[in-house]
Formats: sequence, C-alpha cells, structure tokens
Amino acid sequence: MTHSNGDAMNDIKKKIISCMDDYDPDALTVEKAREAILACLSPIEGVERVAVRSSLGRILAEDVISPIDVPAHDNSAMDGYALRGADLKPDCETRLREVGVAYAGRAYEGEVKPGECVRIMTGAVMPRGTDTVVIQEVVDRDGDVVIVPPGEKPGQNVRSAGEDLASGKPALKAGTLVRPAELGLMASLGMAEVAVRRRLRVAFFSTGDELASVGSVLKEGEVYDSNRYTLYGMLARMGAELIDMGVVRDDRASLEQAFLQASAHADVVITSGGVSVGEADYTRELLERLGEVLFWKIAMKPGRPMAFGRIGKAWFFGLPGNPVAVMVTFYQFVRDALFTLAGRGGDFRVPLLQVPCASAMRKRPGRTEFQRGILYCEGGRWQVRVTGSQGSGVLRSMSEANCFIVLEHERGSVQPGELVSVQVMDGLV
Repeated sequence: MTHSNGDAMNDIKKKIISCMDDYDPDALTVEKAREAILACLSPIEGVERVAVRSSLGRILAEDVISPIDVPAHDNSAMDGYALRGADLKPDCETRLREVGVAYAGRAYEGEVKPGECVRIMTGAVMPRGTDTVVIQEVVDRDGDVVIVPPGEKPGQNVRSAGEDLASGKPALKAGTLVRPAELGLMASLGMAEVAVRRRLRVAFFSTGDELASVGSVLKEGEVYDSNRYTLYGMLARMGAELIDMGVVRDDRASLEQAFLQASAHADVVITSGGVSVGEADYTRELLERLGEVLFWKIAMKPGRPMAFGRIGKAWFFGLPGNPVAVMVTFYQFVRDALFTLAGRGGDFRVPLLQVPCASAMRKRPGRTEFQRGILYCEGGRWQVRVTGSQGSGVLRSMSEANCFIVLEHERGSVQPGELVSVQVMDGLV
C-alpha cells in the first residue's frame, strides 16, 4: 500500500476523522488515541484446528457447540440420601428405609418406592423414582431406617441434566480466549480438537545508533537495548508469533530495508525509538512514503510521542524510546489493538479499581499520567503507593510495580487518603 505525498488525506486519517469530532494529532487525549486506533482495526483472517490442550492462550474461531448435556443425568450435588420429595413431611420427621447405595460412576439399578431411600454420593446418578437429596449431616439412623428432620425441601441438592451445558447449545462463543477453565470445559464435552484463529504475527525492532546488544562491552555514549526484551516479553505473553529483527541503525537504507522486510512477513510491526520531535527527519519521510503513518503527540506521561498507521499490509506502532514509555504505551494502546486484530471478543479492557492512595502525588491537569504503583493490603484494607522515582527511563519502577496508578486527564494533585484509579498489571486466570 504505497501512497503519494500529495495533499489528499490518506485512508486511515479519513477514517479516524470521520469518527472523531475533535481530532488533533498535536494534542490527542489517551481516550481519543485508543478510539482512533480501534476504529481502524478488524480481525485478521486464518483458522486452524488444534488439539484442545494446544489451544491454551488461543482465540476460538467459532462457537463451541455442546454435543452432550452436562451433566448427562440428574445427579446428586451432595453426599446424603436420595428420596422421593413427596415422602417428606413438612411439620415432623420422616422415617424412610434405606434400600441401597448409589456411587459416582456406579448407579443404583433399582427403583425407589414410596417410603424408601438410597444412600448416595456426590455426582452419582439419581435413582429412578427420586428427585431430592438430604445431606448426611442432618439425618439420624435407627438400623436401616433413616430419620429426616422437618424443614427439608423437595428437589433440593440435585443437579439436573443439562444444567451446566445443554446439548446443541453454544458452550463457548467465538472470540473467547482459551484459559485453564475453557480447557477443562471443552474436555468435559469430550472434545479432542477445536478451531482457533491463527496466531498474530508481530515483527519488532529497536532503532538507534546508541544501542548496544546484550553481552557486548558498552562504548562511550552507548546503552544496552532493553526495549526489545520488554517488547518480547509482553508480546510472548499475548501468544503472538514473534519476528525479532534486532537493532536497526539510524540510516535511511537500513531502516527502509527493515520496514519492508517486517511488513512483508508480519501482521503488525512495532518499533521503539525514532518517533520523537527532533529525531532524524528521514524516519518520518520514510514511513509516510512506505505507507500511511500518523504521528501523534498524546497528552500523557510517560509516552507522549507515538506513531500509528500501516506499512504495506501490516499495521504499524511506533513507540517512544524511553524504556518505561515503551511499556506504558504498549499496555495502554497496543495490547487492546492486538487483541482486536487477533479476534478476541468481549470486553478485554483492564478494569479500573478505586483504591485509597497512601502517598501524595503532584500532577497538573491536561494530561493522563500512569504512575507505577504497589497495591498492598494493610490492616485488612487495600491501599496503593508509588514505587519511587517515576522517570520514563527508570525501568526499575516497572519491575517493582504491580499496578498502574491512572491519574485522569483533568485531575490535579493527589493528597494521601484520596481515591485513585488503579490498573492491576497481572491477571489471575
């Protein structure tokens, strides 16, 4: 997809402006930037069938239809006694004769008649004639006679056939991310394979003459390339197929070759560095010549400069060069974009929790700030505090943090005890 440098707005800019009333690339809010990116994206094509166990971390490509009822039969939800609900006396004890035992996986073969009951284990099929289970803890026994106290209800403690999943109905929707619970659910249906969307292919590289590879000896003015490692970690945890293109030096030929190679093989290209004001002009000229790339100044800290668009058939994200800014912009913009491209359905945004802040924080209105925080429990009460130095080059602040403290666009300084919005970094399931 190559475009001229004429005056006409390119397709991406037209699409963004058409869905936003106040688009301003030099003063874009965080929410507007998210809105602009997601307005352009749709899921990639490509489906494959994999073994159920291999589907962990993948996105379902089609609804999973239950071939059976789960549970397959009415069964007991508790250890106790299966009986006929009509036998229960509401105001006095009920005396029933025990006639057998029902085990999970080994049903009671006979039919329970009026005045009879069967000892039953959790998960065992309900014997014919019964519709109620009384838990073992409440009954008394007199030989083979079971004495049930008043107050038990007909139909209690029974799981009906198809109560969890009904045969022929969707058990899981297309677009579902397969987690451990989904693995178990599909296994409970006896499924051996499942259709999933193909993995998103993501190429990434760092730019800059000052970057040195891990393991080399630093020369004067050099720094080790940490951004490529954090990008690798964030992308790998999202299940993407990765193309690590290393460090690309600040010269026109090297950058052009890297952009062309990356866009030819990947669905998404991500770079760090090279999008700030004052950086080499040919980077901007090169990106605009090879595709449709918009350069934004986002009202946020850290991570103000960012580029978004297309190079060839690949979507492009140009992230800042500072290590913390790379991670913040990835989690606030790229994460949701990648899930959208991968076909994940539902609301996968990271929720904002309201938590008292233990420390004061200085902030001026007019930008969104993402402070690195530590969420902790003290005296039975959850609180949050900052990790310390919040400089965009202090990667240690991300290592020590377990959450972002999100200070909204119009919010000013925070006093101790005030509620703040918190994004927890790690999920449980």
